[in-house]
Amino acid sequence: MAWQRAEAVRRVLTGLLVCCWTATMAAAPHEHTPPVVLAPGYEELEFVPPVAGTYQLPPMGDAADGPVLDTLGKAGRLHDYLGEKATVLSFIFTTCNDVNGCPLATYVMSGVQAAVLEEASLADSVRLVSFSFDPEKDTPEALGRYGDQFRSQGFDWQFLTTASEDDLRPILDAYDQWVIRDYDREGNYLGTMSHVLRVYLIDADRQIRNIYSTSFLHADTVINDLRSLLLQ
Repeated sequence: MAWQRAEAVRRVLTGLLVCCWTATMAAAPHEHTPPVVLAPGYEELEFVPPVAGTYQLPPMGDAADGPVLDTLGKAGRLHDYLGEKATVLSFIFTTCNDVNGCPLATYVMSGVQAAVLEEASLADSVRLVSFSFDPEKDTPEALGRYGDQFRSQGFDWQFLTTASEDDLRPILDAYDQWVIRDYDREGNYLGTMSHVLRVYLIDADRQIRNIYSTSFLHADTVINDLRSLLLQ
């Protein structure tokens, strides 16, 4: 039911907003925080997307590979999780306190999951992958706990990390995922990162078919693109 989907996604948003607020207050408890303008992905879609299958999503290049770890610590390759299905790949880190950054990606992925669960024709053809770019904090165990908050039982939503920065960096470079750790004036790592939000739509042949940024990331457009991709 649509109301069940809306309620499930609303709970995800509430949890993400609380986490972001808590992290922000812990980092700067005495600083004035300006009001946050939420990205379009948190709101109702302001336009009617074109009918699925009436537009093309031309290939934009190969989806890169690299060594990864799953939430059980099992080593594998990123390509093990790409291909065979249409895949939505997002780069995140679980302690991100920018509500329009990683929490937005997880919120939208939750909305896509809810829509796929409602649409039986998509159930076996779609995979979600959340890939952490903070291997120091996002250990397999930590990432598993994070994923358990959002993944519906049995749904193909994978949470991945890497064993080291050396394994991670070539993957980020290949996907043009810009990430810089934040340090104070004394050179101490602040536990935060500056990054650009990028979410990828990848087809069953491991071809990138769309790239979403903060301004264009919305569950309704992603699910529409998935339908279109699977009709091609």
